[in-house]
Amino acid sequence: MPSLPDMTTPNVADLAREAAQTASAHPAVPQPDAGQEAFSEMLLRLGDSTLILGHRISEWCGHSPALEEDIALANVALDLIGQTQLWLSLAGEVEGKGRSADDLAYLRDAWDFRNLLICERPNGDFGHTLMRQFLFDAWHHELLKALAASSDPRVAEIAAKAGKEVAYHLERSSDLVVRLGDGTEESHRRMQEALDDLWSYAGEMFIGDAKDAEVAARGIAPDPSTLRAAWDQTLQHVLTEATLQIPEGSFAHKGGKQGIHTEHLGYILSEMQFLQRAYPGASW
Repeated sequence: MPSLPDMTTPNVADLAREAAQTASAHPAVPQPDAGQEAFSEMLLRLGDSTLILGHRISEWCGHSPALEEDIALANVALDLIGQTQLWLSLAGEVEGKGRSADDLAYLRDAWDFRNLLICERPNGDFGHTLMRQFLFDAWHHELLKALAASSDPRVAEIAAKAGKEVAYHLERSSDLVVRLGDGTEESHRRMQEALDDLWSYAGEMFIGDAKDAEVAARGIAPDPSTLRAAWDQTLQHVLTEATLQIPEGSFAHKGGKQGIHTEHLGYILSEMQFLQRAYPGASW
């Protein structure tokens, strides 16, 4: 018969095996992807660009030159803002600070926004708005095609959905650029002026930084420079048909992706964020 100490002293080896078996029966919860700064930054750049451009386009509501165009522009704005909801929601999830898409849209100041500078440019006349849209659509379409093959399934899913909408955006803006560029002398002049004015803002789409390099190395998003060739090809095809001359300059305004913006963004945010700023936490 075992002695009293033998009966009451636990068998350490048995306890260790039991603990290991218990742990294997309950797999560890995967670590959240909070803290992935480059990934979160990439998502903010996407969501902020669609948000600011969507807001800009919405300014045409009730002011377009024709009812059909008024409705079409409103629908494009809604598409972009819908995409914003998806990108910023995921950005908040990856960031891990408990911020929602609404928090990111309405409770940040201008220096915290990461949108491309071209998105905050004033609408100008109708031709200027369409040229800005075309330059953005041609880039956006190529970007979403690449993101649909992202190593992150959430990004791939959003890109696949958004890509269908943006394919229509590009088709529409391309058609209108051709019609106006190859239209009257006046419409041609306005479209060429718009292209010349916006050209130096388009280059930022293809300038990468360390955060772009990090997400590209992980297969989450493409290196921005890799999108340039396809974009150039689209522009060459459409602008040639529109009888418009592609500017020769290579200078590119940049800084929007790092939070350095023009004075125009402040005016956009003062309007877009007014209700939330005036009545913090208000909900419908």
